[in-house]
Amino acid sequence: MKKEMLVNVLQPEETRIAIVEDGRLEELYLERSSGENLVGNIYKGKVVNVEPSIQACFVDFGEGRNGFLHVSDIEYQYFKHLRPDGDPDDDFDGPRGRGGRNGDRGGERRQSKPQIQEILRRGSEVLIQVIKEGLGNKGPTLSTKISVPGRYLVLMPNLGRVGVSRKIEDDDERRELRRMLRDMNPPKGVGFIVRTAALGRTQNDLKNDLTYLTKLWQSIAEKVEDSNGVCTVYEETDIMIRTIRDTFNADIDAVHIDAEDAFDRAKDFMDAMMPKMSSRLKLHEGSSPLFQAHGIEDEIANIQQRQVPLKGGGSIVIDQTEALVAIDVNSGSARGTKDAEESAYKVNLAAAAEIARQLRLRDLGGVIVNDFIDMRAERHRKGLLRAFEQHLERDRARTKVSRPSAFGLVEMTRQRIRPSLGRALFNDCPCCSGTGQVKTPESMSIEVMRVLLAAAGMKNVAELTVTVHEAVADDLNNRKRREIMNLEEDRDIHIAISAKADTHPEFLALAATDDNGRPVKNLPPLPSRGGK
Repeated sequence: MKKEMLVNVLQPEETRIAIVEDGRLEELYLERSSGENLVGNIYKGKVVNVEPSIQACFVDFGEGRNGFLHVSDIEYQYFKHLRPDGDPDDDFDGPRGRGGRNGDRGGERRQSKPQIQEILRRGSEVLIQVIKEGLGNKGPTLSTKISVPGRYLVLMPNLGRVGVSRKIEDDDERRELRRMLRDMNPPKGVGFIVRTAALGRTQNDLKNDLTYLTKLWQSIAEKVEDSNGVCTVYEETDIMIRTIRDTFNADIDAVHIDAEDAFDRAKDFMDAMMPKMSSRLKLHEGSSPLFQAHGIEDEIANIQQRQVPLKGGGSIVIDQTEALVAIDVNSGSARGTKDAEESAYKVNLAAAAEIARQLRLRDLGGVIVNDFIDMRAERHRKGLLRAFEQHLERDRARTKVSRPSAFGLVEMTRQRIRPSLGRALFNDCPCCSGTGQVKTPESMSIEVMRVLLAAAGMKNVAELTVTVHEAVADDLNNRKRREIMNLEEDRDIHIAISAKADTHPEFLALAATDDNGRPVKNLPPLPSRGGK
């Protein structure tokens, strides 16, 4: 299998990184210079409000919107004076970081923390790290459990011990990596977690990473000490370096970059962190754009399609709502066998692989409900769940899958760090407000008649002019012409229908004048979503 990383940085406003396997797009990362890219940054902040009812506080960290800090994300060092019985992390053996970057949070002894109002108060200074971008009107999510990732290790200043990522499951490998790290005599007072990328690396590789992270943390600590008030003390690297650091491994045959300055920066990073692999960097010099040359530009353009076809027939339909993502599996024209049960199982297996891929490509997070085709055989249901979990294993975001419900739905959660790709690239349609539907001309005509009836009953109204989309105007002038004429005679007014072509289907504007041609105010409210 040929696996490549493509880095498109020719447009200064946007960086795109694609992971391609045998010519098929498997992962896509995108970052724009105009957007907020705060995840991983470390700030010195100040508490501006404490909310005991939700056990959280809001922190000003100098980036406009205040961040949200829940009591569960407050480091033990902030309340150890309230708990003289010892460190609650004594049983910890593994990473506490944010999912795909540092591993799973876990290991804290199950004991209650003090109330947030006991730990922090308004005006308190805190060292925080952004762990999730703000969504909608919500500000970014913060944590005081600081972690600084390197290539093979993660430095956690308040951990105070060494650990190994729980994603490394082999006990012998865990013991060996822990021994290697302890033999390097890491500095006292800080902790380190060995990342999965350290598997198969030499002690010298880990030593170089340890030295780099130690110097970096020393500079961060000095900046915190020297600064007064709210400030930025550490900014994560750009998406190109970050993705190479976190994603590149021996399975990737080549990294193609289409800009010389970005290629030089990537080479400097590779020479310093993994010199044996730097030869895999390639500068794209072809006449065709990088993504076009590898045949994935069309795939990217189709990522946001609601319906995704499956090989062999069938499809999945993806709908994103405010609270969750709903994915429906349809058999369509799939007819692989005369046995309906076997056909359903085959389509479901293909859907499981495609759903896992689409979740990565679209970066969908939160609660996800998958409606697979019903199957009666227990072995098929178990086989589908096992296959689905295997496909999700390659996802760098944390995922958790439940057993099928009584209605055959497979519910899951996927870690959400940033808004999905669709939210980042698109705005809701101003015509349908994101629903995907607009009223028919007949529906709009009925609404217009209600508005005309209400306006015609007002005092001093001599003439009404209603402006609508041309399709609605046609419907009014044909199907509603007699009703409009009867209304004119009954109320002794004149009604004019104005057609507008270059507007959305629900546009509705109403104007009224009296006998002297003066505008009449306080007209009835308009029900149309388009407004005036």
